Amino acid sequence: MNLSASPPPDGCPGPGRRRTPGTLVAALWVPFATVVGVATSWQVQRIDSEWVDRQQAACRHLPFPTAEHVAAWTGPALGISAVIVCVLLARRFRRRHGVRLGGTGWGLVTYIGAWPAVLTIPLELFLLYATYSPVDSGPVLGDCG
Repeated sequence: MNLSASPPPDGCPGPGRRRTPGTLVAALWVPFATVVGVATSWQVQRIDSEWVDRQQAACRHLPFPTAEHVAAWTGPALGISAVIVCVLLARRFRRRHGVRLGGTGWGLVTYIGAWPAVLTIPLELFLLYATYSPVDSGPVLGDCG
């Protein structure tokens, strides 16, 4: 059995193989993008609710907030980018180090961070759809007389 040809334990780089700062940044990007993507998607509801409240207080229709569009697009963009970075990093670990993504410490962080992104992308896409869908009744302005 040739031990020098086997991959290093715990996915550590062997001789001549260094972990690059880009790999570390990519590994940490996935959980960061997942959390921030969900947080910005939740902000869509808060922004919309505040917009409705301001309209009711002013007793008139106000322009639609641009921040809601930005937050609605940021959520799915971050969620999808987290999954793409995870897949690309898994391919890189397999090709360069010969180990699975979950076989390394940073790879495991990436892998665990990607699953919530996969699960929340449909919610983020729904909130994006809801931002652009027309509201039949619009906000009720109340008694402005």
